[in-house]
Amino acid sequence: MSAGVDTDPVALRGFFHLVNYLCQPVIFYTGTIAAFFGALIFRKIWVQPKVALGLLLGSFVFVGISCFNGQFAHEAAKPDNIPLWIMLYLTALVLWAAFYQAVRNDERIKQGLRVDEAEAADEKLHVWPYLVYIEGIVAAFVLALLFIWAMGLEAPLEQFANPAKSPNPAKAPWYFLGLQELLVYFDPWLAGVVLPGMIVTGLIALPYCDPNPKGVGYYTFEQRKFAITTYLFGFLLMWIVLIFVGTLLRGQNWNFFGLYEAWDEHKLISANNVNVSEIFWQNMMSRATPTQWWMRELPGFVLLAGYFTVLPGLIAVVFKRFYQQLGFIRYSIVVMHLIVMLLVPIKMYLRWGFNLKYIVFIPEYFFNV
Repeated sequence: MSAGVDTDPVALRGFFHLVNYLCQPVIFYTGTIAAFFGALIFRKIWVQPKVALGLLLGSFVFVGISCFNGQFAHEAAKPDNIPLWIMLYLTALVLWAAFYQAVRNDERIKQGLRVDEAEAADEKLHVWPYLVYIEGIVAAFVLALLFIWAMGLEAPLEQFANPAKSPNPAKAPWYFLGLQELLVYFDPWLAGVVLPGMIVTGLIALPYCDPNPKGVGYYTFEQRKFAITTYLFGFLLMWIVLIFVGTLLRGQNWNFFGLYEAWDEHKLISANNVNVSEIFWQNMMSRATPTQWWMRELPGFVLLAGYFTVLPGLIAVVFKRFYQQLGFIRYSIVVMHLIVMLLVPIKMYLRWGFNLKYIVFIPEYFFNV
């Protein structure tokens, strides 16, 4: 059961309306991108323990206030959504610990000192019994936590599939909601095969394409800005954020809803999705769309060809040193993975801002981009 805004406390309605407004797709995703780069720029501030503790307490206050909204409380407390909160807070904890040590090491390097990991390497720690004891204690703690979790929360099992009554919204398990969100913007062969496959090939190629000998065996950001920024952009903004969106911001009919907005299956979205071919032939050229698929989709092919040929060359010219360090082959591998990754937020913005569905639309051969 979800609650509308009329059931919200009067004192909080203005706050809830503001958050719902900020949850509009373009505003929300632009805000997350700005917050991401802002966190990298001002990392020396938020890694300080007092600031980090304040942010943590602030998040608890935000979630606590949000629970006064019936819609949020209903969705956030679902047993199959509890792992989302664990993932969010564990991700934040790990990132804070990594950047705390990275900032500390970068300061030591500037002062001409050895990094903390090098100092610790001088100390010997026997695997038996010290490390085994620690691992055993952690394993016992995790096992106890899983027992408590299993007994305290009901398993999110549903009834047998009934073709006469489909769930609305039909959602995958929480860890696949990022992938399901990609299906809104790309065909299944792209969202479910090509993009995840390039994540794997990118991780495989990473050790062979990185010529930087620094930052190995210790935490640092200054010495690996490009690698860390690129990885975190893909992991946080194109996976973690999309899981959050799919869990709490996607409701009936897979429509976008505000964080505190009641999910109404009758909500109508005014969107007339168009393709590049329609924009070019009908709007720009003021003529009928050609019937031959190759002629009809020629503008889309030109855009894709320009994106995948002109953009890599432009990056090589602007970042000439980067190109020279990698060489042609390694640069080609890195930049192709990079521009494919950037194609995801570009396509998302095109859908949100211009209702653009496909750049190339060839239903005759089930090839759509």
